[in-house]
Amino acid sequence: MLRIHPDRRHLADEHGKTVYLIGDTAWELFHSLSREEAIRYLDCRAEQRFNFIQCVILSERGGLTEPNAYGRLPLLTGEGGIPDPTLPDLAGDYNYFDHVEFIVTEAEKRGLMMGILPTWGDKFNNLWGGGPEIFTPENAFLYGKWLAGRLKHHDNLVWILGGDRPLTEEKHYAVVDAMAAGLRAGDGGKFLMTYHPMGAQSSSAFVHAKDWLDFDMFQSGHGWPTPPSYEMAAHDRSLSPIKPTMDGEQRYEDHPINFQPEKGYFDAYDVRVTMWWNLFSGTCGNTYGHHAVWCMSRQENRYFPNVWETALHRPAAESVRIFAAFVDAHDCADLEPIRDAILENESGANYVAAVLVRGGHSAYLLSPCGIPEKLNPERFPAPIRKIRAFHPADGGEIPVIIRGDGSYFFPDRPCGRGQDAVIALAW
Repeated sequence: MLRIHPDRRHLADEHGKTVYLIGDTAWELFHSLSREEAIRYLDCRAEQRFNFIQCVILSERGGLTEPNAYGRLPLLTGEGGIPDPTLPDLAGDYNYFDHVEFIVTEAEKRGLMMGILPTWGDKFNNLWGGGPEIFTPENAFLYGKWLAGRLKHHDNLVWILGGDRPLTEEKHYAVVDAMAAGLRAGDGGKFLMTYHPMGAQSSSAFVHAKDWLDFDMFQSGHGWPTPPSYEMAAHDRSLSPIKPTMDGEQRYEDHPINFQPEKGYFDAYDVRVTMWWNLFSGTCGNTYGHHAVWCMSRQENRYFPNVWETALHRPAAESVRIFAAFVDAHDCADLEPIRDAILENESGANYVAAVLVRGGHSAYLLSPCGIPEKLNPERFPAPIRKIRAFHPADGGEIPVIIRGDGSYFFPDRPCGRGQDAVIALAW
């Protein structure tokens, strides 16, 4: 089970060990996959060393009207023929919530935590999507209490409210607050809770001060240009009260840039750089995503290149092993972000994210494009004596040289996209 770390910046397990969330967005996992398919998905992500799966119970894509793989819907209809959150369909030996239970159990067996959204945001704020809006404060509380009560015997859950939506009216706040209260009543406060906002926004803009919000979640998202993830992380870390923050939806691998296929697609490099920017910006987690996996796409087209099973093995997903190995080798609570580790560090594609290792004699930098830079001597307690680098795509060593004036470069290696490097410094 997750808890808030004593430093209030990170997450920890029940024994106090720092946990960094390495997530995947599988929004349609409960709604779209069979048992056998769900096991294939979970096995793959566990082997790739993800530890956190984000998914939705009342999903965006026909979650109230299109049956799951076994022909079951989550809710019975109430007055006016509208699905009623207080009437879960529990008939039979394998209803919709039995399926949810099965997947949560299989994830738990594999050491995977589940970030569960009780509902997608269109069910209470239908700015876009299918809806319909079915939640009131009264039924949101009852649904939350029932759902949390059903799942509280598990130990691998995090509740995620919201679902890609801002809160723009009092009624939206009322529904979300009531659902949070219901979840707390149902699980007795066992599981942590956060809020998933729309792109280029953070939960901190709406609910940071709410008692029920244990940690913030921002969505650096799929647009270009948008505020970079390291700036969103720095903003959340500047707030009071202090709460952990994470990027809960970064740019997906093979996602159309700005949702327009004619502009091209975000690739493995875009994803890798954002992952490491987030880690070195002091977040408590980063959630990867693939554009064909979140929706469990079964047909290739321009907007959804790949089908979900093929997409599981795309390059950025495979590189998560390298990312996870670094996380496992370090206590992320000891990584202190520094924004000016190099001289004239500029926001944008060349921004060098950096961390000092507290209590140690080392630091790490993420060079997005392999550009030669000069270290800022005022940010390091002693002259740099050792330097090495590796490629976050595959972990391969990269030759790197540091001169006496504190500048470093990568000999016989070009600069540019795909030339990202993680640099280790020691003194």
